[in-house]
Amino acid sequence: MTLIIILVVVVLIGLVAVGLYNRLVALNTRADQAFADIDVQLKQRHDLIPNLVETVKGYATHEKGTLEAVIAARNAATSAGTVADKVQAENALSGALRQMFAVAEAYPDLKANTNFLSLQAELSDVENKLAAARRFFNNAVTEFNAARLSFPAVLLAGAFGFNARTLFDLGEQRAALDVAPEVKF
Repeated sequence: MTLIIILVVVVLIGLVAVGLYNRLVALNTRADQAFADIDVQLKQRHDLIPNLVETVKGYATHEKGTLEAVIAARNAATSAGTVADKVQAENALSGALRQMFAVAEAYPDLKANTNFLSLQAELSDVENKLAAARRFFNNAVTEFNAARLSFPAVLLAGAFGFNARTLFDLGEQRAALDVAPEVKF
């Protein structure tokens, strides 16, 4: 009888461990998928930037430093590997883009250029999609990290190789991005 009770307890513990492992795998996979969605939006953003720079370059020839800073920030963002590196590089790119748009304000012909306006609208659309993808990713990571730290998963998560994941936090850029862009005609 004691052997049967021990066997039942071992089987129950095994079932709980399998259930916890499967839940953590599913949540981790969801976070990976959410990060892949961010990567897609970042690629679209990165693809738009050279066209935008070329359009601005035609009007703002003496703003070479600003345009080179945008290209350098774009190149750093495309080569970033980890989530932390991507966050830092994307924050730098956002700052460089803001500088470029500030420069564009000084050129009325550029602001009226249909190609520039089209690229600006497309970039704005990508930025909105990117914000949504970041929210989805951060939600998935938060859910994963909470499940990983809840009992009894906390006892097994480390042994299964599940480590805490990093949020795609915008840090100091958050305040600037929360302000709606100002459009002037």
